[in-house]
Amino acid sequence: MRSESLDFLIRLVNASSPSGYEAPASSLFVDYVSPFSDDVMRDVIGNVAAVVNPGGSPRIMLSGHVDEIGFIVRYISEEGLIFFGPIGGHDPVIPAGQRVTIRTHQGLIPGVIGRKPIHLIDPDDRGKAPKLHDLWVDVGAKDKDEAEKLVSLGDPITYADQYEALHNGRAAAKSFDNKMGAFIVAEAARLLSENRPRAAVYAVATVQEEIGLFGAATGAFGIDPQVAVATDVTQAADYPDISKKRVGDMKLGGGPVICRGSKINHQVFKMLIDAAQKENIPFQIEVAGGGTGTDADAIHAARAGVATGLVSVALRYMHTPCEVLQLSDVEQSAQLIAAFCRTVTEETDFIPR
Repeated sequence: MRSESLDFLIRLVNASSPSGYEAPASSLFVDYVSPFSDDVMRDVIGNVAAVVNPGGSPRIMLSGHVDEIGFIVRYISEEGLIFFGPIGGHDPVIPAGQRVTIRTHQGLIPGVIGRKPIHLIDPDDRGKAPKLHDLWVDVGAKDKDEAEKLVSLGDPITYADQYEALHNGRAAAKSFDNKMGAFIVAEAARLLSENRPRAAVYAVATVQEEIGLFGAATGAFGIDPQVAVATDVTQAADYPDISKKRVGDMKLGGGPVICRGSKINHQVFKMLIDAAQKENIPFQIEVAGGGTGTDADAIHAARAGVATGLVSVALRYMHTPCEVLQLSDVEQSAQLIAAFCRTVTEETDFIPR
């Protein structure tokens, strides 16, 4: 991966941007795509679209959500401890003991998530997962008055973990799900700006996916694409206790994961496979008999319907502060999507037959 691209990915995943509070990551997206885009569009919900060849036809929407899971300040106790609720889906065993940052009017405030220590938990309760409302963030405040000078109700909270390079071209971060997808569509737009397609391409960093796919729904309505490719992470099955019978056989380093299923347009799927084979890009296939749990679900049903595909990257430890993926899978996904876009013309027939 070229150094400028990797630097963008690192800054993107390190940014604090839970659902509904995506502005820091969205601004990074704008700064990155502006030099090579014909236009950059922002909407009131927070979506950002990098447009390449706006006069082309048909319109293709590329979607990668830029929000991450997080928490939100709900109550400040007399002791100056900060109680919170979830933004997105959490495994309740993960948060206790983690370092976090709270985005406040004063900037980022560091804190730690605390709970009663194991020594003081009744033996019968030690094996039970804690409830989020029994955890709190400690920022070191002496009392409620001091805490309220630092933090306000409704301030967003994210894990403090930063990008970490691992062995064999792998990396860990708190929010590859799915800032990696926003990175992929930005990279696809950059590649398309160098070798322009006949279609108009709208590479969108969507918002609020983790709380209901809302950015994808409003973005698709506004852009009114005829074709779309969503990007997201999918469950890797190359580590212990993951059932391949349940999720399929995806692995890190196996290349982009192309989805086939009930909400996936058959021609888009075929063209993605053809593009991967033509470009010698390795790929994997996952199947979805119903919803995919991604932006693709919202986009495919927008307006009168959109011919939609889904390209994912295999990810370990989803929705934790240490999500792990293979960087080559990310880079190849951008190359695949750009190659697909170049094959789409006004004559391409996406109607199922």
